[in-house]
Amino acid sequence: MFSAQIQDQGRERLSLDFNWKFQLGDHKGAEKISFDDSNWRILDLPHDWSIEGKYDENEPTGSSGGYLPTGIGWYRRSIDISKNDLKKKVFIEFDGIYMNSDVWINGHHLGNYPFGYSSFYYELTPYLSPGQNIIAVRVDNSLQPNTRWYSGSGIYRHVWITKKNPLHIEHWGVYVTTPIVTKDSACVVTKTSIKNKSGKNKRIILEAILKNSDGVIIAKTKTPLNIDSGNQETISQKLNVKTPQLWSINSPNLYNLHTILVEDKNRIDEVVTKVGIREIEYDVDKGFFLNGEHVKMNGVCLHHDGGAVGAAVPIKVWERRLKILKEMGCNAIRTSHNPPAPEFLDLCDEMGFLVMDEPFDEWRIGKRKYGYYQYFDEWWKKDLVSMIHRDRNHPSIVLWSAGNEIPEQKTEDGHGLLKLLVDVFHEEDPARLVTLGCDNIAADGGATTLEFLKGLDIVGYNYVDRWHERRELYYSIDRHAHPDWKMIGTESTSNSGGIRGGYSLGDNPNVVNPNYNFRMIDTEQLWKFVSKHDYVIGDFMWTGIGYLGESVWPAKNDNFGVMDLCGFPKDGYYFYKSQWTSEPMIHLFPHWNWQGREGQIIPVLCYTNCDAVELFLNERSFGEKRLEFPRQGNSGGWNLYDKPQIHPTTSDLHLQWDVSYTPGTLKAVGKKGGKIVFTKEIRTTDIPYAIKLKVDRKTIVADGRDVVHVEVLVVDKNDNIVPTANNMVYFTLEGEGKIIGVDNGNPFDHDSYKGNQRSVFNGMGLVIIQSTQNSGEIKIVAKSEGLKSAEINCSVIK
Repeated sequence: MFSAQIQDQGRERLSLDFNWKFQLGDHKGAEKISFDDSNWRILDLPHDWSIEGKYDENEPTGSSGGYLPTGIGWYRRSIDISKNDLKKKVFIEFDGIYMNSDVWINGHHLGNYPFGYSSFYYELTPYLSPGQNIIAVRVDNSLQPNTRWYSGSGIYRHVWITKKNPLHIEHWGVYVTTPIVTKDSACVVTKTSIKNKSGKNKRIILEAILKNSDGVIIAKTKTPLNIDSGNQETISQKLNVKTPQLWSINSPNLYNLHTILVEDKNRIDEVVTKVGIREIEYDVDKGFFLNGEHVKMNGVCLHHDGGAVGAAVPIKVWERRLKILKEMGCNAIRTSHNPPAPEFLDLCDEMGFLVMDEPFDEWRIGKRKYGYYQYFDEWWKKDLVSMIHRDRNHPSIVLWSAGNEIPEQKTEDGHGLLKLLVDVFHEEDPARLVTLGCDNIAADGGATTLEFLKGLDIVGYNYVDRWHERRELYYSIDRHAHPDWKMIGTESTSNSGGIRGGYSLGDNPNVVNPNYNFRMIDTEQLWKFVSKHDYVIGDFMWTGIGYLGESVWPAKNDNFGVMDLCGFPKDGYYFYKSQWTSEPMIHLFPHWNWQGREGQIIPVLCYTNCDAVELFLNERSFGEKRLEFPRQGNSGGWNLYDKPQIHPTTSDLHLQWDVSYTPGTLKAVGKKGGKIVFTKEIRTTDIPYAIKLKVDRKTIVADGRDVVHVEVLVVDKNDNIVPTANNMVYFTLEGEGKIIGVDNGNPFDHDSYKGNQRSVFNGMGLVIIQSTQNSGEIKIVAKSEGLKSAEINCSVIK
């Protein structure tokens, strides 16, 4: 019999996110059961205390950490344990604590974990008693700087408690691969690690049942086995799937694998694993293939913070951000430069992103005074294996990275250290290849050694065009010298355009010196090369979204992202959209509010995937401009072409007109094949008149975690966003929600993210509201002096 017909006595996995007590500072004896925490703050996890602090140029985090405070903090929580629970094995799992955490249960020290990005767990069983048991966690992020970007501080990811039978499947103990995949059939191979801590020799059955998204059983198998007391066994099983629904970028189909232990017709343990059936292949000449189809990785690098919410990022914040990236045509993400939250990878599985998963920014040679290099020798293997075991079942992960810009790349013995890491990757997951972001290939003053590069399955280039003639020749030099190398752009300069809407014509009111019409050239030229050379697997630009830190005061965050911290697209976003998507689009910039510049010649730029665009100002034509990439050659005979000739007016990947400024309406009319397919207008706006609110969702879940994003727009009387507006807006909220973040994307704004007011920046702002655990309504009202107020409602349902 299979498990649908047997009694369920399996594991419990419960969230421990709610009702923690927290206090900043170091508190002697806080690990003890008797410690008085009655005056501590009550909060829910995930929690990042740094994002709650004030910006200060003198903070030890400095430019790397975004000038926010860190320090030491304590968390305490009670858990109720029944007598029946004491018959089981009880574990606590932390998805991430930044950093140097110590954990106690009932005063017993369970361990210290230095690395802030690893998921880890402890067994609680020996120290539990019936009734209330006290968990205490000390987090020490006081030694600064310890990172090159904003880290956050605290238990910033989810916490879980798992209760298992003494005979159980190990933590991260199911490993799934799909070694044979065709459209007609697939072989799913599972390896399950089982531990027997029951004190008795056992006769059990291991079942594997694969179900589709509708819950229909697609394949199943079972294996009887004997496992002696104290032993751990790893059992391999195969499932044959007919006409599988393959996981791909456009159709990310997922199955549920139920791995079940049965003893005497009782289900004593069960683990459910999401499975994507897909085939990946890397060809030295043709690049990357997914399910037999060539795919160019249109990638972005992403840090782990979520802007206004800091490092404690609700999953719906990531879902909104990834959706906007998907609309840009992005299909790949590099988790720079650390393991992400587990639910982030779940989203990538569900939404169809390819992922390069990366553990480290440094090995033995440090980059910051208190960085990971201090712990590397003792902890690297444990941290690396933990990441691989936790993440290796995600179909979205198609490539591992062993690190980013590691200084050992140019040392004599660096290749030996690299081999240690690569060997672990290969041992723990033979199904994927390994790269590393090398930033010193062909560098002056110490280049990446040849031995180091030969140690990589795929050579990763950070800023391939940085040095000398590589500005124009890119990968071709190494392609000629090393035709056996597989190559990928692990990091490259993005066409971010700087600050969103931060257009300037210069300081001299009589001379036009724009800041927005030259930043795209390097990016455009690199993309031309990458897109037309199949041996370049893809490119990951720095970055998809802005992030806190890596800034220079008074800026608190970088400007590298093609989306700002709010998730609002910048101009560069539309460059990539013009190259990575086919639905007709036009993006015009800058805005057309240049009072005092009448009669001056202002460059007007356009990103488009149309063949031709004609620009009008107040219905007066400034002519048609055309672009074509790739340009077509003769086909079928001399001077014959498959498509009508376009006769491009530029070899750039953008169009430009020089327009004498007159207030009014700019209109761009786009054509494909001679037919009008898209029209875009930007207008000179009137003065700010009203606030306008837009929500991304009208209904959210009453689970204390779900969020709704409210875009705050300042518009004129004609409902046009005023692109120069910076009005202060005040928010009041009623009902079953709370404001967890307010932002505007301005890197120089030092107001708190946790307040109830924020100025818009260049006409736009953002409020993030989180539900309570009660059903009802949320009403948010936005007011600003001299402007018409606005309100909007959202339903909260169970």
